[in-house]
Amino acid sequence: METYLTKLVQFSGWEAVVEKQIVLKPGQAPRGRQGYTMYHGTHRDSARAIITGGFRPSAGGTLGPGVYCSRDIAKARGYPSRCPPGEHVVLQLKVRVGRVKKMDGQNLAMWHSWQQSGYDTAWLPSTVIGHEEDCVKDPKRVAVKGIAHCADTATKQALEKLISQQRQGGESSGQGNEQGVVGRCKVCKMQTPIGHSLEVCWGCDATVCPFMDKHVCKRSS
Repeated sequence: METYLTKLVQFSGWEAVVEKQIVLKPGQAPRGRQGYTMYHGTHRDSARAIITGGFRPSAGGTLGPGVYCSRDIAKARGYPSRCPPGEHVVLQLKVRVGRVKKMDGQNLAMWHSWQQSGYDTAWLPSTVIGHEEDCVKDPKRVAVKGIAHCADTATKQALEKLISQQRQGGESSGQGNEQGVVGRCKVCKMQTPIGHSLEVCWGCDATVCPFMDKHVCKRSS
């Protein structure tokens, strides 16, 4: 499991927060507003639609409407049920969990009302239903990173190519792909599931990103 810690770097007159990756133990509770690697099982046709157009929240489910995923790949490989092996795909995701509500037998009343209480993600531990499960309110918090499982080699290659194309589209625009695929900012070179807001240096008018390690202003140097 992965999450991110923050550190501060100096950047031409203001400070920017960058992220450093660390590994979490399996089953560890999501913390704060960090990002995690998770998985989502789907049909290959739905996988193409997700890669190009982003996730659509389900109308309902164990934890109500939202995007369902899990840090347990075994859970994702069980969905959708009765899907032929050659058409089944598990997407690897990067999920920014935001404010997380842990669900258990003590708060049954919140299983379908957590979104109205200001939470971004509902987390159902494996001790409750056997496999860890998460429901994310906003699909923009979920980005496709890769293909974790696909029995059909041709389908897997085609989907990976599609992810690469979407990522390149994000790079050419200088932003992470808004359709939910992790891209790379062309200015700071960071991988990001959401677009950076590029700015203009107030000294030399150069295009800069607030997540760059540094920017040397031509006018002041």
